[in-house]
Amino acid sequence: MAEHAHTFLLVTILVLVTILLVFGMKYFSAARRDTARVTREDVYRELAAQAVSVQSDVSEMKLRLTAIEKLLREVE
Repeated sequence: MAEHAHTFLLVTILVLVTILLVFGMKYFSAARRDTARVTREDVYRELAAQAVSVQSDVSEMKLRLTAIEKLLREVE
């Protein structure tokens, strides 16, 4: 039994290192996923802000076009 003590210790250490690596990879993966999610949400917020800005520009152009059409009808 004494001659196998080093082998038992080595196998035990390898099993523990493997378990630590698996949990470490799981934690790293979750951290990257959360970071990507936050980045994606920021991009969506920025896109929504741009859409609101463009929509207000379009409504402003529509008002101007209506005013021009009214002016042209009055001139005719």
